[in-house]
Amino acid sequence: MNDNRLGTAVSPYLRLHADNPVDWREWGPAAFAEARERDVPVLVSVGYATCHWCHVMARESFSDPEIGELLRRDFVAVKVDREERPDVDASLMASASAFTQQLGWPLTAFTTPEGRVFFAGTYYPPTQVGQVGSFRQVLAAVLDAWQERRHEVDANAGAIATAIRQGAEADAAARGGGTGDGVGPRLPSVDAIRAVTAQLVSAEDTTYGGFGGAPKFPSAPLLEFLADVGADGDEIAGALRDRSLRAIRSTELTDADGGVFRYATKRDWSVPHYERMLYDNAGLLAIAGAEQARGIADFLRDTLRRPDGAFVAAQDSESTIDGRRVEGDWYRLPLDERARFAPPPLDDQVLTGWNGLAIRGLALAGARHRDDEMIALARGAADAVLAAHVQDGHVTVRSSTAHGTSSAPPTIEDVGLLAEGLLELALVTGEVRYAVTARSLVDDGLAGSFAVDPVLHAAGTATGEQPQTALRSGTVALASAAATTAALTGDGALRTAAASMVADRARTGTERPLGHADALGVALALQRSSREVVVVSPDPDDPMRAVAHGARRPGTVVASVTPPQARAWADAGFSLFAGRDGAAPAAYVCHDHVCALPAHTGDELADQLR
Repeated sequence: MNDNRLGTAVSPYLRLHADNPVDWREWGPAAFAEARERDVPVLVSVGYATCHWCHVMARESFSDPEIGELLRRDFVAVKVDREERPDVDASLMASASAFTQQLGWPLTAFTTPEGRVFFAGTYYPPTQVGQVGSFRQVLAAVLDAWQERRHEVDANAGAIATAIRQGAEADAAARGGGTGDGVGPRLPSVDAIRAVTAQLVSAEDTTYGGFGGAPKFPSAPLLEFLADVGADGDEIAGALRDRSLRAIRSTELTDADGGVFRYATKRDWSVPHYERMLYDNAGLLAIAGAEQARGIADFLRDTLRRPDGAFVAAQDSESTIDGRRVEGDWYRLPLDERARFAPPPLDDQVLTGWNGLAIRGLALAGARHRDDEMIALARGAADAVLAAHVQDGHVTVRSSTAHGTSSAPPTIEDVGLLAEGLLELALVTGEVRYAVTARSLVDDGLAGSFAVDPVLHAAGTATGEQPQTALRSGTVALASAAATTAALTGDGALRTAAASMVADRARTGTERPLGHADALGVALALQRSSREVVVVSPDPDDPMRAVAHGARRPGTVVASVTPPQARAWADAGFSLFAGRDGAAPAAYVCHDHVCALPAHTGDELADQLR
């Protein structure tokens, strides 16, 4: 009898598997208690709703009644949406790295009833291909080890869990700040950070642009780091960023509607992996030129935006064309022909952190390119997420869909990315309410009060947030938000806390920038003395506003407000705005809240900023 329990899941990925002839369970203590009672291993299959190879494995293996019967008899089968449960995915990925360096999704992990991984891989075909065994062969081998060599299974699982626990403890100690000698967090020097540019220049694909060979990713955090170093005066870094963005914009990686695909399978950016993720597009928005940013914003508005203003997570790579489920064919049609077919489906999760990243990207791009619609889109997403996912200044929901609210707890990704996005929106619009909520989120994040999954806690395999190459880190975003809040309030303890959060990651990044580039950018800002630029003017088109936003660089915070807004900021405890609500338009250039005489024209402000 089929006992698949995914029909009521909130996650769209889990619901895709609700009709499988597999007795799927959601991740949680109940599934592992069942495995203990039956004394069987646990298969944990991790993926996400728009993952092409997840779809392939579902059709080939999880739709097979015989596979379903094997799993029903000899395993407890658990489905995990990596977007809904990044904590579980990070832990399983760390364990899987003991068996393969070709990590990705679908992730196929086998654990003991205590939740400790003893074998893992990724996609397995229905029949053996070269040295890659079939999924049936893998199941048979795992079951044989479980039944005949249990001591080896337990020893492997224990060793992997110990390594993960030790790594998590080392990370926690590093995040605690300090070097052990009482001198506080040790950030890499400005010279060490800027020297990373030489590494990236040597890694550039000078023929096709970007970095490395195939597959080739847009790597928004890496490009934003180059933008930061370029704004700090390194023309080589700025030019490298521009070449990479040009390659992304002018090749098949960018669709005709402006949206950017997750990666290209070929070195020349051709043959994209056609799924389109909110986080890639949002990350590129923060640094893209006017035309490229406009195209991405149009994609977010027309495809990923819900009626309430929030953005869903992704669009699938597959669609149904002439009755066949195919990858990429819809995207290869000219724009005017696509309307004849249903578009690829959406992963309709609203993720708090990913929306925070979109709010940030839209706010930054809107201010830089003087595009009011982008700022309006950022405001719409912020208001929708605040209404549904935040209560009394605290993130209470990580993920929601039309089917309800996920029970998955909010993570540092949700708190950090949303705080950073709200602050950028507040600085652009002058609306202090966004900054007030962001300050509360920063306090929550620094308190570290994040729920640890009970299964991971019992197994000793909770890793905390791991560095990523495609998505800005929640830890880094929280550090950035703390530093910005310090600049607005004069609270130096927040700046010290920010340095503590990124110091270890940034030092690692000077040698291995991929995965740590976002930390390098924040570290560069923290190594510069704080500079605050405040424009107070009732005129939204005041030339001083454009001059101020053009002065953004690492270590500089720019705010544009009207006189009433300046009073509201000051009343809310943001001391940078105290006494700056005069009737005449003025701009203030400050260093650690010590300000020069006000400028009253764009030219005067430009002179001060030089």
